[in-house]
Amino acid sequence: MLRKRLFALLVSATLALAAFAAPTRIASAQQPSAPDKVILDTDIGDDVDDAFALALLLASPRVELLGVTTAWGDTDLRARLVARFLADSGHSDIPVAAGPATKASSTFSQRRYAEAFPARQWPNGVNFILDQIRRYPGQVTLISIAPLSTVGAVINQDPATFRKLKRVVIMGGCIRRGYGDLGYLPGGHPGPEYNIDQDIPSARKLFVAGVPLYVMPLDSTQLKLDEVLRATLFSQGTHTTDALSQLYWQWSASTGSPTPTLFDAMAAAEAIDPAQCPTQPMHIRIDDVGKTVEEPGAPNANVCLQSDADQFFHFYMRTVLGAARADK
Repeated sequence: MLRKRLFALLVSATLALAAFAAPTRIASAQQPSAPDKVILDTDIGDDVDDAFALALLLASPRVELLGVTTAWGDTDLRARLVARFLADSGHSDIPVAAGPATKASSTFSQRRYAEAFPARQWPNGVNFILDQIRRYPGQVTLISIAPLSTVGAVINQDPATFRKLKRVVIMGGCIRRGYGDLGYLPGGHPGPEYNIDQDIPSARKLFVAGVPLYVMPLDSTQLKLDEVLRATLFSQGTHTTDALSQLYWQWSASTGSPTPTLFDAMAAAEAIDPAQCPTQPMHIRIDDVGKTVEEPGAPNANVCLQSDADQFFHFYMRTVLGAARADK
C-alpha cells in the first residue's frame, strides 16, 4: 500500500512539473532567433542594384547590419554615397568604412547623389572587417557584391582571422549562362563576369581561403525590376523608397536604360533567406581571363544555378515595403 501511495505521489509530481515546464518550453520555442550578423562590401554608385541590395538588408529584421565597406575605384566617394543613403533612410548609426582605392573604368552613375554628402576621412575598411570578425568569431556573414579588392586585402592582411567568418556570400561568376541569357534558349555561352574579372588574383584567393563560400552567379541573378514593380516601390513616398528613386533616375539617365537588373539583391536575399537561391556544392576554377569554370574536384563553393524570379520579387517587395509602411 505504501509503495502504491509513493508511486501515485511521484506520478502527480511529475505531471505537475511537466505542466509547469510546458509553458516555458512553448515560450522558448516562440522566441525569435537572434538576427544574423552581416557586413556588406559594395561598389555602390556604378550600377544601381547595390542600392537595392542595401535597402533589402536594412529592411529585414532577420539580419543585423554591422557595417558597410566599399570596394573598387573611388572607395571614398562610394562611402559618401552609402553614408548619405543610410542617413536618408534613418540608419545613420550603421558604420561606413572605405576599402582600398583602385583604378576603375566603370562610370560612377550616381555621383551627384554621393557628392551631396560631406567628404570626410573614412575608417579603413579592411581593419573594420577584421575587427568585426575578431569581435564575433564564427558569427559574421560577409556579403560581397563588388570586385573582390577589399576581400583580397583582408585575406592578405590576416588570413587566419578571415577564416573565422561564418561564411561569405558573393554576387559573382558565370557558370552556364552569360550576360543576357535568361535560360529561355539552349546553348548558353558563359564568359567572364565583372565582379570576378576585375580582380582575378583576389577572386582566386577567396576561392581557396577555406571559408564557406556561397556564390550567386549570372545564372541566378539576372532579375529585371520592371516598370510595374518600380511604380509600386517608388510610389510609397518613404525615406528609403525616395532615396532609391533618386538613385534609380540618376543611373537611368547616365546609362540610357530604364530597367535595372538586381544582380546584387539576390546575394542579399540569399544571406537573409537561403531558400531564395538553393545552392549545390561545386568545384570552381578561375581561369586567366576571369571565367568561373566548373570542373571535377573537391567542392570549394556552394553555387546557385537557378532562381525563381517571381518568388524573389515577392520576397523583396514584401520585405522592403513592409519596412516602408513602418517608415511612413
